[in-house]
Amino acid sequence: MTDKRITELAFKLVNYSISLKKGEKVLIEAFDIDYMLINAIIKEVYKVGGYPFVELVNNRIKRELLLNTSKEHVELMTKYDKFRMEDMDAYIGIRGELNSFELSDISKENNNLYSSIYSNEVHHNIRVKKTKWVVLRYPTPSFAQMSGLPTEEFEDFYFDVCCLDYDKMDKAMDSLKQLMQNTDKVRIVSNGTDLSFSIKGMNAVKCSGDRNIPDGEIYTAPLKTSVNGKITYNTFSFMKGNKFENISLTFKDGKIIEATCSNDNEKLNSIFNIDEGARYVGEFSFGINPYITKAMGDILFDEKITGSIHFTPGSCYDEADNGNKSSLHWDLVLIQTKEYGGGEIYFDDVLIRKDGLFTLENLKCLNPENLK
Repeated sequence: MTDKRITELAFKLVNYSISLKKGEKVLIEAFDIDYMLINAIIKEVYKVGGYPFVELVNNRIKRELLLNTSKEHVELMTKYDKFRMEDMDAYIGIRGELNSFELSDISKENNNLYSSIYSNEVHHNIRVKKTKWVVLRYPTPSFAQMSGLPTEEFEDFYFDVCCLDYDKMDKAMDSLKQLMQNTDKVRIVSNGTDLSFSIKGMNAVKCSGDRNIPDGEIYTAPLKTSVNGKITYNTFSFMKGNKFENISLTFKDGKIIEATCSNDNEKLNSIFNIDEGARYVGEFSFGINPYITKAMGDILFDEKITGSIHFTPGSCYDEADNGNKSSLHWDLVLIQTKEYGGGEIYFDDVLIRKDGLFTLENLKCLNPENLK
């Protein structure tokens, strides 16, 4: 018997997140998960009169493919998968990896080939820009282990997070969206962080269940050359199969001029050297999901942590276009709740958030007690 929460999640994905219509085609790409959610999604797609297509990905097989790949091979993979993605109206990506380190021994050169060619052309240029899409993780035992919870307790947490009232959240975001679009100077202050930049004239975008599940962020982008100062992220992050901790970035006129972390500075800098845009920032975002309070090593969750921001080296989104293009988009997270050392955010020299809680009256609806 299928867990009714899986059925509810499948309904939200098809009818809310991608708003699939009769006659539309959707690619369901599933990484290392069992059949239950996939089958539930297929049933919902058929109910609305859509056409489901499924790609099952095993990361152990993906590792074997990438270990000895070449530019010519990646270009062929890109050619064939571009054709399929271009013919889709929608995309649902379900990440359920069994081992977060499965791809950690892929060479830097092969990782960069795959990111700059396949990921950039198939996902960034087509899936993100031309389809209705949503990406989510799946509560595998490995994911539960990463979060430090028993599997059953983690599953309860997962479905609370993923199935919250996104309509309510969407309405609550309106005041912050308007304020961001009317703001020039932003200053972020916390332990190891004093960073300033401008968002003048930039669009702000609400994310409330129609791109990621779980969701709960509102983002914009800094003017490309306006970023100055230093930011120290207090959550760990995985990139290309490697775990990085205590990443600290120093900016001058928008560019990362120094990047350090507590474990491997050489690997860290190799990521920022992938192309010119990787050392500039493409996104600044507030995390507001009330159920997510700590980092668990998965960016789809961590970037939504209540009381957090993420400040993202790499490519911007078209909806908040500051002109920065890169094959990298790395959402690095700074949590500013009291439990993580606190901090302040100022808009045009006015304090708007302190220790992870919004202080302005018209923004308090975004604090955790008002979103649950």
